[in-house]
Amino acid sequence: MMEADMENGRLYPERPRTFSTVRTKSSLPPIFRVLMRINPRAFIVLLLLVFSGVLYVGASTSPIVLFVFCICTLSLFFSLYLTKWVLAKDEGPPEMSEISDAIRDGAEGFFRTQYGTISKMACILALVILGIYLFRSTTPQQEASGVGRTTSAYITVASFLLGALCSGIAGFVGMWVSVRANVRVSSAARRSAREALQVLFYTLDILYISCVCPSTIEFQIVTNFSKQIAVRAGGFSAIVVVGMAVFGVAILYATFYVWLEVDSPGSMKVTDLPLLLVGYGFGASFVALFAQLGGGIYTKAADVGADLVGKVEQGIPEDDPRNPAVIADLVGDNVGDCAARGADLFESIAAEIISAMILGGTMAQRCKIEDPSGFILFPLVVHSFDLVISSVGILSIRGTRDSGLISPIEDPMAIMQKGYSITILLAVVTFGVSTRWLLYTEQAPSAWLNFALCGLVGIITAYAFVWISKYYTDYKHEPVRLLALSSSTGHGTNIIAGVSLGLESTALPVLVISVAIISAFWLGHTSGLVDESGNPTGGLFGTAVATMGMLSTAAYVLTMDMFGPIADNAGGIVEMSQQPESVREITDILDAVGNTTKATTKGFAIGSAALASFLLFSAYMDEVAAFAQLPFKEVDIAIPEVFVGGLLGSMLIFLFSAWACSAVGRTAQEVVNEVRRQFIERPGIMDYNEKPDYGRCVAIVASASLREMIRPGALAIISPMAVGIIFRMLGHATGQPLLGAKVVAAMLMFATVAGILMALFLNTAGGAWDNAKKYIETGALGGKGSESHKAAVTGDTVGDPFKDTAGPSIHVLIKMLATITLVMAPIFL
Repeated sequence: MMEADMENGRLYPERPRTFSTVRTKSSLPPIFRVLMRINPRAFIVLLLLVFSGVLYVGASTSPIVLFVFCICTLSLFFSLYLTKWVLAKDEGPPEMSEISDAIRDGAEGFFRTQYGTISKMACILALVILGIYLFRSTTPQQEASGVGRTTSAYITVASFLLGALCSGIAGFVGMWVSVRANVRVSSAARRSAREALQVLFYTLDILYISCVCPSTIEFQIVTNFSKQIAVRAGGFSAIVVVGMAVFGVAILYATFYVWLEVDSPGSMKVTDLPLLLVGYGFGASFVALFAQLGGGIYTKAADVGADLVGKVEQGIPEDDPRNPAVIADLVGDNVGDCAARGADLFESIAAEIISAMILGGTMAQRCKIEDPSGFILFPLVVHSFDLVISSVGILSIRGTRDSGLISPIEDPMAIMQKGYSITILLAVVTFGVSTRWLLYTEQAPSAWLNFALCGLVGIITAYAFVWISKYYTDYKHEPVRLLALSSSTGHGTNIIAGVSLGLESTALPVLVISVAIISAFWLGHTSGLVDESGNPTGGLFGTAVATMGMLSTAAYVLTMDMFGPIADNAGGIVEMSQQPESVREITDILDAVGNTTKATTKGFAIGSAALASFLLFSAYMDEVAAFAQLPFKEVDIAIPEVFVGGLLGSMLIFLFSAWACSAVGRTAQEVVNEVRRQFIERPGIMDYNEKPDYGRCVAIVASASLREMIRPGALAIISPMAVGIIFRMLGHATGQPLLGAKVVAAMLMFATVAGILMALFLNTAGGAWDNAKKYIETGALGGKGSESHKAAVTGDTVGDPFKDTAGPSIHVLIKMLATITLVMAPIFL
């Protein structure tokens, strides 16, 4: 058949187009429309002027900052190369382009509406922060340096708004590339087989080829090419997101350094400067939380609605064009998985950098280190090297034709893991170079080696988290296969097995985190750095360095995460445009790998969130001590009020998760009712005689997700402030001046612990349910349409809000609680 098709000049027979155009009006954000109208030469000149100014400020601050700026600039050019490479690929036939256009327009329209709502809330919160800082007390260090209340207020508000803006741009970049790469992956899966096969037939020995199944060769090469497009598209987003996080913090630091004339007589010391950056982290967390909530509700409500009616009730395949909710589902992959995850990782890196800078400055001040800039700027250098090594890892992702001839299928997951291993090895080398360069001091000549080992602990922790998540969510391993087997005895046993798997999956990650924190703290504690009294002071900074080590491959990890939704969208486009089954097989393999990479990166995210929250908690205690001029080194949970604060923190996690999942449930009910209505009122849909109203489902999900994200988001923001203010008043009434700050500290501590466990459970259970369904769809246990498959679809439906709404939102929540307490610390005293 394949040879006959090639003789006719085409690989697949012509298929009739299913439906007419589903495209709607495009809606890019106004700022991007304005930029697109600028003359290219004028735009280049403007960029050169901006970069020149930035480099000048960096050179005026420190050679280290200049180095960071140069790396970030080069990474920007590399991301442009990846963009050009991806966009140069063919978009395929018109029926694919129409579906891709509909997905693109739906995602851009929702993004504009969602971020319009978020921006309004951010402006209101900025005014609240301004009011609080204008009437708060100042630290003695700020008074001595001449940074009064007004200056401090405007600096914090400006940092908050910049962090919010950059987080929004990070989300837009993630969405922008995914909605353009999806159709190119689909086109590669459909079109490139013929070209690749022709090359093989004419350039390789015919006798050797005759020993290998031609369809196997075709399948292998197309899978490799499709995978490479998806990886490089994800790499573009990852490089931009990480580069922006580093660049944003660096430009703020350099600007404040030059403007406030830091380290000049009578001005602020450089060790106090990182405290002015906490607003940036809060702004990033604020936007990331609402982006993750809104996008997660959107994507999973559409997915649940489409699966329940389409797969279970009507018995049609996933992403079938007859399903009225299919476009909303595919749009959700982009706004929920790509845009939200970009904002999430941006916020993680920004929060980790700022907290590590604060702890580095505090330790350098206590140890009286002559030049503390190395300890303060160390996080920026580590993440600059992250851009370099992750770029190498991304470029290493390419299929090998020879292995395709020898083995039936070259596992895409194995290739991506190979790239991750390369990135890990380079991270170890660059981390050692960074510690020797920046953390060497005459006071403790061997301290840099201890901190290099702390970084190694973090890198090993990251690798362990990725492996553990893969073990519990990949259907090649026993846990997911046992979960799939439980589907053969019904829906109930599938749910029970999935819940138990999620609960069990919390054990190994917690043990890994515990070992990492204790090991890093001990290595830092024994580094030889001591304060004036001879007490070791490097413990907390050692933990900070371990967190940097864990996030030192963040760009590559985000690339793996972005791979998933792009491959998922490609499969949807193939199914909707009714391509041959052989094409869908290719995208199904990439989709299954994408499910695993998404689950592993979520495990990585929660591990890094745990370490980063520990750092932010320590930074919060240091800030309270500086404002109150009282020692604040421990939190006694034996005090009743403090214990209550801990209970409230744990309760917050469970209530937040409940509201996030219920929001998905309520929105999904609206989608289910709408899809059922269309099938009843338009019976011709099942015979392709009538076109579903895709736009109606998109509108329902968009409006409902924006409405539903407000309540859990407001809970996360208002709760710590309300608790702190109430117990502050109680403390003043009972003669306990630090009671409000202590209760908030307990709330933060317990919320972090409960949040880590809850997120691990939700992410892993949801990912395992999804891949158990994928495993059955490969033909195991009866395959598609069997009773086992129907039970697995039920489990996957339950797991959808777990893994893509509540679970990822908790990553952001526990870090946002830490950053909001840092910013609002003065009102608790």
